[in-house]
Amino acid sequence: MEAVKVKNFSFDYAIGNETALRDINFTVNEGEFIVVCGPSGCGKSTLLKSLKPQLKPNGTTRGSVEFYGEDVYSLPEEKTAGEIGFVMQNPDAQIVTDKVWHELAFGLENIGVATPIIRSRVAEMANYFGIHNWFRKKTAELSGGQKQLLNLASIMLMQPKLLILDEPSSQLDPIAAREFLENVRKINLELGTTIIITEHNLEEVYGYADKVLLMEEGTVKKFLPPQEMAQYLATEEHEGMYKALPTPARMYGSVLKGKCPLSIVEGRSWFSRLVDEKHPESPVLKEHERPEEKVIEVSEVWFQYEKGADPVLRDLSLSVRKGEICSILGGNGAGKTTMLSVVSQKRKYNMGSVKISGKELNKYKGVELFEHNMAVLPQNPQSLFVFETLRRDLEEIFAGKKIPKAEIEEKVLSMAKKMEIDSLLDRHPYDLSGGEMQKAALAKILLLEPKILLLDEPTKGMDALSKENMGNILRELASEGKTVLMVTHDIEFCAKYSDHCMLFFDGYIVSEGSPKKFFSENSFYTTAASRMTRHLVQNIITCEEGEKLCRSLL
Repeated sequence: MEAVKVKNFSFDYAIGNETALRDINFTVNEGEFIVVCGPSGCGKSTLLKSLKPQLKPNGTTRGSVEFYGEDVYSLPEEKTAGEIGFVMQNPDAQIVTDKVWHELAFGLENIGVATPIIRSRVAEMANYFGIHNWFRKKTAELSGGQKQLLNLASIMLMQPKLLILDEPSSQLDPIAAREFLENVRKINLELGTTIIITEHNLEEVYGYADKVLLMEEGTVKKFLPPQEMAQYLATEEHEGMYKALPTPARMYGSVLKGKCPLSIVEGRSWFSRLVDEKHPESPVLKEHERPEEKVIEVSEVWFQYEKGADPVLRDLSLSVRKGEICSILGGNGAGKTTMLSVVSQKRKYNMGSVKISGKELNKYKGVELFEHNMAVLPQNPQSLFVFETLRRDLEEIFAGKKIPKAEIEEKVLSMAKKMEIDSLLDRHPYDLSGGEMQKAALAKILLLEPKILLLDEPTKGMDALSKENMGNILRELASEGKTVLMVTHDIEFCAKYSDHCMLFFDGYIVSEGSPKKFFSENSFYTTAASRMTRHLVQNIITCEEGEKLCRSLL
């Protein structure tokens, strides 16, 4: 039975009359698990929102979207509200009440379901997702992973036939993301719910797919089973999406031998057969030498949000050296973002010491800390934009400075080209995709010409080529003596571009080292390439290293 049928569907945004989707055609059968992928700005989010009438952007549509044989825009609102569930990228965006139990019941209350039925359904769903252990908690006290799981459970209480998810794991730490996506897969297998999901990080979700829908510039490029899609991307000129494939598929694509593996389990078996009796040597794990000059020094820092509350930072000590890209990983709620707010003078710590370039943080007055010195990319990049066009927002950096207008325009255009957003300068910042907004936000803070960058989830929502471009920009900045302190959940990006890595847990640093040492020794906070090869070869941590090794075995 056809659950969704999209026929000759096009969409133009109301503002600017921009065509975002062009002649989209595809069919999703009941119970299928569909992964939608494509570069930033290709129309994935617009397409997904167009499948649920309540979220359809403001604009003009042509063609049709059918839900179980009926035009989705002609159906009663209560039907599409309940039968089509939607999980957004930001876990906080959908939570509307202050208590977990009330959030679970909220949707059913709104459609007038009787109280005994609500109680029964809530109890069943809380047990199904393991929410009963934090059932009475305040929603504000939950970690990012718990919030997103709560959003999923709240939607499933409505018993939807179709569940749509728009990059639901982009703000979750690797372990929480894996657990969340496993729950989505469980819903598909055990309840028969049809799933349509888009993710830039395909490592976990790709192997769940029945089919993969590849989008490009507002059109459907291909709609194939995952193994066929991997083979297509490996043999066609489609560099961006090939690099977005999960590590097992990319390592297979480097040699095209045997059957394409989609998961780490399949990848380990495939790699074992490829190695056979060749016994490749493991790369030598060299001692990591860090630069001597300390730019950021945090010593025995304690911080709590209010008196009597549990400390968020506990005896925290860390150092970041000049010209270094230092990445901090850890679970949601561990205190990473709080640490950045302390280092950037946004919050005042209770005890300890923080030095920036050898000077005590509390000695910096006014805007001294930020005047051509430090810049911060916040977790929510939207907070940096206040004007109606991206161009005006970027030009605003030079407000009050005696710089000729022509020079300002040249600087803005040059930075926009560097960040690959020059075609977006006349767009409203809020109309940008998640990945485009991340690039625009980084462009804005780089125009400040800082010596120190604090980045909170800089690759969130970015496609593979955009990440590569950003990584190269960060490496260029580091080579110029700039210092980068980055909080990230993107393990693969961290392994490829960092100089030093730290694991944050319970308010302090529990381990640190070079990427090679750090990821080779970790079991869960490690890369897909390491998990796939470490049973036979040690110290392989990036997909590129894995691909090179595979080619050497032929």
